[in-house]
Amino acid sequence: MLIRSRWNFTLAAPATLPKTYRLELVKELCRRMEIDRVDVVTNLSFSGILGEVDTHRDFISFSGDRPYHIILSGLDATASKAIADLDLSDGLELFGAKFQQRDRTDETTTYEQLYTTCVANEPEPNYSFDLEFHTPTAFSQRIISLPLPVPASLFRSWLLRWNHFAPIYLGSDELISYLTEYTFIRRHRIRTRSFPLPKGYVNGFIGEVSLQILRRSDPLLANVANLLMSYAPFAGTGVKTRLGMGHTSVVSL
Repeated sequence: MLIRSRWNFTLAAPATLPKTYRLELVKELCRRMEIDRVDVVTNLSFSGILGEVDTHRDFISFSGDRPYHIILSGLDATASKAIADLDLSDGLELFGAKFQQRDRTDETTTYEQLYTTCVANEPEPNYSFDLEFHTPTAFSQRIISLPLPVPASLFRSWLLRWNHFAPIYLGSDELISYLTEYTFIRRHRIRTRSFPLPKGYVNGFIGEVSLQILRRSDPLLANVANLLMSYAPFAGTGVKTRLGMGHTSVVSL
């Protein structure tokens, strides 16, 4: 089972939080869900608090008259059940800020359903994709992080999670090589943004990226690309998705 849950909130009063608030928030959410083990490949992705904010130095200010939301996604049965059972109707309190829940929506599917819809049914493939990266996104390169939407890094990030959790194995380096050979960035509007950690930070990118697959590519492999991009909003992209990095949505697919 896969789940992607969104909670909409308002603030009881304007509030200012440290930029590292996401670490405390995800810790509190995991405590409520009774998730305390972190595997090498995380089974949870998290958006942080999304909405209009004002930033200054080491703090973020939230307004009392703007809507905010958080999104949690589960990539296996354990995390998905914990998210489905998570009750935030009493709101969230963080560093004195009180977020009051307005409503909640859930999107659920399974790996088998995604595979059947995107690949097994042999649909007419999509060849262009518009992605939006809402929180800083980066890819691990040994001791450094790459803050660029390189197609090979995007596909590798999604494929790693898919192969780890899904009952249907898609392939590895050979598949990445093929997808990379036929995929290019048609246009983008991105900028760098740092993601603060207790000690230091990670540089990432946020913004919009349009990918194009060459039409002479094998339709089956194009549909596998469709599948991985349909999976991206659940899995997130790149490093530290459990902490709030790499939150991804598909604008068109």
